[in-house]
Amino acid sequence: MILNMQNTAFIFPGQGSQTVGMGKDLAAQHPIAKQTFDEADSILGFSLSKLMWDGPDADLNDTVNTQPALYIHSLAAFRTFSHLFPNLTPASLAGHSLGELSALTAAGALSFADGLRLVRRRGELMKHAGTLAPGGMAAILGLDIPTLDKVCADASTPDELAQVANDNCPGQVVISGAKPAVERAMAGAKSAGAKRALPLAVSIAAHSPLMASIQEEWNDVVNNAGFSPLKIQVIGNVHAKALEDEESARTDIKSQMQSRVRWTESVKLMSAQGVTTFVEVGTGSVLGGLIKRIVDGAAVYPLGNPQDFTALD
Repeated sequence: MILNMQNTAFIFPGQGSQTVGMGKDLAAQHPIAKQTFDEADSILGFSLSKLMWDGPDADLNDTVNTQPALYIHSLAAFRTFSHLFPNLTPASLAGHSLGELSALTAAGALSFADGLRLVRRRGELMKHAGTLAPGGMAAILGLDIPTLDKVCADASTPDELAQVANDNCPGQVVISGAKPAVERAMAGAKSAGAKRALPLAVSIAAHSPLMASIQEEWNDVVNNAGFSPLKIQVIGNVHAKALEDEESARTDIKSQMQSRVRWTESVKLMSAQGVTTFVEVGTGSVLGGLIKRIVDGAAVYPLGNPQDFTALD
């Protein structure tokens, strides 16, 4: 075993990591993973696993499917790890945006079923918000957060807001908000010295005030979900601090809808707590790439495919 769990954190990916075929090999080789996919299909009332494994891309990339797909693969991988290594528990957990719900489920704060229903509803509500108040998002490369905060403030008007949505790693930040404000902020970012400002192919302004239209309904959904005490520390996105109990977990999940994902700060906190190894549980290696730019010398491992489990032995 290459992991020392006392200095290992498990991290859970968010949107953008999905890919057709995700989890298929894992389910083929590990019965507990297959059970997880079957359970998810039963809860949802349709075969999301078929869509995850066979596509088409366009359907998998619809946020109402993307969010539960990433959650299911992450939990299938986490359950497989827990089955193979029952005595091993990571020191800390964190997830990027949607991944925070995966992390909370892994921590025991949510049942798999409750977490899945929350994630599915989250996708539906965010998609609905995108029709009620279409917006935009853009990736800004090469500017620091204080400069970008000022750029967004200068580009915003009372009716058209733009703000930092994802502080992914130094030099890679996503902004979100009303499309005209995002476009003004992109121009402002370039004037302020950004290397690149790239519009993202989305109509949903995630982690911005444009999510206000569905906030109340989302709050009700979260309040009605059954939360339990956390068995493993989870670092929340909104404040980049450990979630102490069920109430702080609920509050973070609700606030996250319109708040910045403080990923850089979250990773730095885990590093300051002694974490030197990060295991990306589920699909892809997007977060691992970010972490290498946040923490010098961090060890990063994927954990989503059968060969990843073999590599850990």
